[in-house]
Amino acid sequence: MSKKPLFQRVFAVVGGLAFLGSTAFATTTIFRDALTQRQPNETIVMTYEDRLAAQERGYETVLQREPQNQVALEGLVNIRIQMNKVEDAVPPLQTLVKLYPERSDYQMLLSQVKQQVEESSITQESSNSE
Repeated sequence: MSKKPLFQRVFAVVGGLAFLGSTAFATTTIFRDALTQRQPNETIVMTYEDRLAAQERGYETVLQREPQNQVALEGLVNIRIQMNKVEDAVPPLQTLVKLYPERSDYQMLLSQVKQQVEESSITQESSNSE
């Protein structure tokens, strides 16, 4: 009978030490990782122009599959205007006017964009002649 309590005590002590050891190992690993400074992964920095160009490519990709997609056409027009590619905004605007002739806002924007293209070409011609 005296062996059973001794066996139980030894087993309890060994089990307790194993538990404390594994807990201490896990705790030190957590704190070591938190305290050491890790090198950040390579950060990709996109400029505003890069983001606009990526959006433009995205709209163009959609339009290759769905040439009459109204959202993609509108988005492409807006992006090109933001990128100061006003002349490139004319073809998708003309498509929108053809697809939705009842939309006066498309027609008005098309006339404004065409006027702006004409004005910029006149300005370029006058600066080239000087």
